[in-house]
Amino acid sequence: MNPHSEPSKRTGDTNSAANSSPSSAPTPSNSPRPPKPSPPAKPPNTTKPSRPIAPSGPTDSTSAAEPAGPADPAHTTTPSALSNPAYIAGCASPSDSSHSAPSASTDGSTSPSADAQVTLRSPAELADALPYFLGFYPDDSVVMVALHGERGRFGGRVRLGIPSDTAQWPDVADQLADCLISAGQERDDRPAAIIVYLCQEPAAGESGKDVKDRLRPFAQRLRTACGALDVPVLEALCLSNGRFWSYCCPDFRCCPAEGTPMVMPGTSVMAAAAAYAGMQVRGSLKEMEARLRPRTGRRAVEQEKVLDAAAGALVPRMLERDGAAAVRRNTLDLAGAMIHRFRQDTPSGSNRARDACDDALITDSEAADLILGLQDRVTRDRAAEWMDGSVAAPALRLWRALARRCAGGYAEHAVAPLTLAGWVCWSTEDGPSARVALNCALSLDPDYTFAQLLHRAINEGLDPEPLRRCLREQHQEAGAATEAPTSSSTAPAVKETPRPTKRSGPTRSGSAGRPRGPRGATGPGSRTTDGRGRRRAGRDGSRR
Repeated sequence: MNPHSEPSKRTGDTNSAANSSPSSAPTPSNSPRPPKPSPPAKPPNTTKPSRPIAPSGPTDSTSAAEPAGPADPAHTTTPSALSNPAYIAGCASPSDSSHSAPSASTDGSTSPSADAQVTLRSPAELADALPYFLGFYPDDSVVMVALHGERGRFGGRVRLGIPSDTAQWPDVADQLADCLISAGQERDDRPAAIIVYLCQEPAAGESGKDVKDRLRPFAQRLRTACGALDVPVLEALCLSNGRFWSYCCPDFRCCPAEGTPMVMPGTSVMAAAAAYAGMQVRGSLKEMEARLRPRTGRRAVEQEKVLDAAAGALVPRMLERDGAAAVRRNTLDLAGAMIHRFRQDTPSGSNRARDACDDALITDSEAADLILGLQDRVTRDRAAEWMDGSVAAPALRLWRALARRCAGGYAEHAVAPLTLAGWVCWSTEDGPSARVALNCALSLDPDYTFAQLLHRAINEGLDPEPLRRCLREQHQEAGAATEAPTSSSTAPAVKETPRPTKRSGPTRSGSAGRPRGPRGATGPGSRTTDGRGRRRAGRDGSRR
């Protein structure tokens, strides 16, 4: 299972609640813990099921909650949790997991004020709130959200693509429940209850009700898995084809068999709170991933041919003396020129139209040289310095464009530009987009260390500023190193200029032949004189 945002020790992708969307509540009592110094073994997924799982999407979990409640999965029997759950609308922009929930910081310093709360009291409001605290509309996903405290404050969450193989559902349900609940326990904030969302659009010939009936066993298994850990599922919703169904409410008066229509986008209390807080829903998960997928068709074939030619020319250059350093310089110079070009031409319109304009700004040959050059770790780390300020947006567009150029057999080469895209998104406080990009990178190479570290840092709710500071220092050091050869080239001329000679004075007689060293040394303190230049004799007449 390839988790999208990585929890500290589990399969899911942990997202802290404070920084999520307006609906996610802060967990001020739980400040995020820094990642352990030991390198992550594998992306967030450390618990493995008894049989292999191939979910359609990665998992993503957030911080957990408070003391566990009863294991009763009833629909509205716990008014303290469901009848009055609070969503915080004043938090930072929702962090997004590439395939999962937004990574919200659990740090109290980033938590919104207590007066910026939105209270959700019905399944309809819960269904409407989902994209706002994820930062996108989940596609083909199971989302589990932890509730904390007596008022049902939203906290940790986990997201995973719904496995197409129904035989995997029991193992997936157990892992998701354990991931979300254990993440809270690690922060001494065990969930009091959980809300489950199953989101999937109908296949050809299906209706939304058919999807609800088909996913019912999965929903029941999730409720059982949570109940086995003494945490009740207060609500389980199926969202499909513009409607939602409740798996927990048996009353057809409020939850009819044909489903309840979703509210119009932008017309709910949650939408107003999100707009007031400056948050946005970035579209669907599929749309966000589409911006990072490689080319297909004729253009992909042409790009692959150019990549083959560039790779063949790169090997002899690398074998030359100082060839690696030259390739690094050329790659960074080309990347800087491309960022300047992208900065001079800012497209407009839909995401698809803007991506098409960006693709037209870079040739196949330029893309090939950059893609191959970024496979070098040193070059990639230097490229990460384009992370903020006026260069962040064009750099992000360039990394996305390069990821789309990794066609055919070069699909795995997209890991470097995808990771750089995730880093820029995180650095510019776009958590949802960062998680999407990093999840795509880890799906191609689960052992890519840079993506793993960024994934964990976002998942832990850490601040990117320390890493930005390190990269700024790296940039300054690199700039100083490039100036060194220039200064050293002038050094010989300085050495050739004659230094002023010491003023010659009368040499003392016998000084030239006098030995130097511990005995008879002519340095200061080697002997004592009487002020007239003569040695003083001891009491017995001997020399000292």
